[in-house]
Amino acid sequence: MLKLEIVTPERKVFDESVDSVTVPTASGEAGILPNHAPLISALKPGILSYTLKGTTERLAVSGGFVEVSSNSVSVLTDTAEVASEIDAETARAERDAAEKALAARSTAALEETEAERDRLDAANARLSLVSGR
Repeated sequence: MLKLEIVTPERKVFDESVDSVTVPTASGEAGILPNHAPLISALKPGILSYTLKGTTERLAVSGGFVEVSSNSVSVLTDTAEVASEIDAETARAERDAAEKALAARSTAALEETEAERDRLDAANARLSLVSGR
């Protein structure tokens, strides 16, 4: 078992033992099982999932960090939401605004549009979660 703790600046979202965790890191998805090697990684906006007794739960997370050590997984993120907390219309509006911002800066260097791309990834993750995909 892994001790999973998910914390945002506003609240502790989750703090329980789970069988496995998958997190969206800056270098791709990372699957974490008991006795995983120590790890510290940046999170990218996406879907965090965890499995407990055969049931998988999913949350939309934004940027932050994950630390794995001694069968403990600590996730520090700006936001973490389950599907029931997400308003689909708001998420669509956020996606549209991020797409427009990116289109307006289409000639900018990739590094200069990182914030807009992160906003777009976060909105897409929220929409994916609320639609059940």
